[in-house]
Amino acid sequence: MVSILYSTTGTIEDARRIAHALLKDKLVACVNIIPKIESIYRWQGKIEESNECVLIAKTTERNVEKAIQKIRSLHPYETPDIIVFPPVGGLKEYLAYVEEETA
Repeated sequence: MVSILYSTTGTIEDARRIAHALLKDKLVACVNIIPKIESIYRWQGKIEESNECVLIAKTTERNVEKAIQKIRSLHPYETPDIIVFPPVGGLKEYLAYVEEETA
């Protein structure tokens, strides 16, 4: 089963560093980086605004926990945004590719 990991970082350099580490360890098959988003959020009782990058990583269910731990170990945020989405479907060939690249 394929899973999607979603995370944000403060810089493109952090996003690339995390993406490369995940790929090097074969924890994910692919990472998409959206280089600039505007985030508005509540943190420690205050409303904050910042520019961030989004990472969308494709992995397998068996690698989710290891990938989360890897992201957390490399992430500069005190509490990184790491969310897992289970896809409801997809192109069979692409799902097979994710399985092959993370085995």
